[in-house]
Amino acid sequence: MIPVNEPLLDGNEKKYLSECIDTGWISSEGPFVQRFEEQMAAAAGRRHGIAVCNGTAALELAVAALGLEPGDEIVMPAFTIISCAAAIVRCGLVPVLVDSDPVTWNMDVEKLRARVEDEIDKKNNRKLKAIMVVHIYGLPVDMDPVLELARRYGLKIIEDAAEMHGQTYRGLPCGSFGDLSTFSFYPNKHITTGEGGMVVTDDDRLAERCRSLRNLCFQPQKRFVHEELGYNFRMTNLQAALGVAQLERLGDFVARKRRMGRRYHELLSEVEQLESLPVSTPYADTIYWVYGIVLKDEVALDAEAAMRRLGEKGIGTRPFFWPMHEQPVFQKMGLFSGERYPVAERLARRGFYLPSGMALTDGQIEEVADEVKRLLR
Repeated sequence: MIPVNEPLLDGNEKKYLSECIDTGWISSEGPFVQRFEEQMAAAAGRRHGIAVCNGTAALELAVAALGLEPGDEIVMPAFTIISCAAAIVRCGLVPVLVDSDPVTWNMDVEKLRARVEDEIDKKNNRKLKAIMVVHIYGLPVDMDPVLELARRYGLKIIEDAAEMHGQTYRGLPCGSFGDLSTFSFYPNKHITTGEGGMVVTDDDRLAERCRSLRNLCFQPQKRFVHEELGYNFRMTNLQAALGVAQLERLGDFVARKRRMGRRYHELLSEVEQLESLPVSTPYADTIYWVYGIVLKDEVALDAEAAMRRLGEKGIGTRPFFWPMHEQPVFQKMGLFSGERYPVAERLARRGFYLPSGMALTDGQIEEVADEVKRLLR
């Protein structure tokens, strides 16, 4: 079986983990946590890093830290992982959806502009308070129009850069564009801590707010007297030790992923049955966090059937995200009633990604591509 993901852990990971065990620093109090926060923040061009237990927790902290009122709205892509909308809903806020660009798979910035202008200019909707940007599958959202919209209407930006370690937009690091930005360190990311996440920001107040919320809102003088409810979202020193070791090799990892993506592209770009492959743009070259493909309508198989067939041949795959407006849990809540986002719907039904882990070999890439071609003949 060629797994859909396998991380590389052949740097200083064992050395740093042994240091944690030898010193007894295995909890969130250990020195690797601060070290990882500082180094990851610096890599993202930020002043503050707040390490947490996973990327979903990072999103929840970022949303909660803004201090919005119940019923306030955050505009976000329809095509993304459920963590993004869940973080909004759990804070008593309302997600407002925008469809995708069929080429980049990211939130369509023209549709975003139209949605924001319609909500604020036409409907005089003053509940719209923020934009959640989610960079999809290794290519950034076109940020200049988003930043201009935020400035014009006084909107906050939460930037989900979960899949973008080492990526840039017009030469600036992804993770540097939001009032608050978030990363994930799940094993399929360029940098992994097993589980883990981080919020980064330049705002001293927001950083301190995130640190308090992460740590049960303990008070410095009266630790077990609580003025409000926080979360136990702390990262352990063991996780952070992995992260420090991984971050030392980020440049190599990005270069490796780009080589893998280019090889896939050489092998699959002429396959007529594939409508869409990862692309680069004038503002960024994709880092191929995963190598996704979208089947043309003329292909009898949908993504689910194609993945099943590839699995029978020993090829691991994963589906694309399922759109937020079609999530049963949100439909039960009465959200997004009657809404349609056709590009997101089509990506979910026709798209999936191939083995893309850091440990993937050239031989495995060629084997995967051969099986895809055989499947689509």
